[in-house]
Formats: sequence, C-alpha cells, structure tokens
Amino acid sequence: MKPLNYAILKSFTEVDEACANDVMDKLRAQYGHFKAFNKKSIIDALMTAEANGLLEESRFDLDSNNELRVYYRAHEEGAATINSYIRG
Repeated sequence: MKPLNYAILKSFTEVDEACANDVMDKLRAQYGHFKAFNKKSIIDALMTAEANGLLEESRFDLDSNNELRVYYRAHEEGAATINSYIRG
C-alpha cells in the first residue's frame, strides 16, 4: 500500500479533475482508517501539491451546504512528474 499522500497524488493522474471530497470518496475503502484521512489533511495535501507545481486549480463551486469546493487537476508536466516518482 502506498503512503496516503502518494495515493492522493496518483489519483489525479487517473481523473480529469477532482476536489477533496472526490479524493476521499475514491480512497476511503483503502485509507479510511488512517488518522490523516480527513478533509483538512487532504485539502492541505492538495494545496501543497499545487504550491509544488504538481497540481493546478481547475475550478471552484459551492456544495449543497454552501461550502467551497476547489477542484484540482494534474497538468501534463505534473502528471508526468507524479508518474515518474510514483509507480502503479
């Protein structure tokens, strides 16, 4: 099993875009028992990946509870970098 942050990054090479809730839905079965598997930690990981140039914001909206959802995507260079360091 990959470290959670690796799984978060790798998930962006498999979708066009995703928000923290999408990432949580995708990884819950495998990582739901991890202490760091919470929305705040996942948002922090996404923001760090963006700051490091691996992801970029693609859009944002409000969910049904009027909470901001920020969507990210792995641009071509970011996806190539992620795939070169994180296999499978």
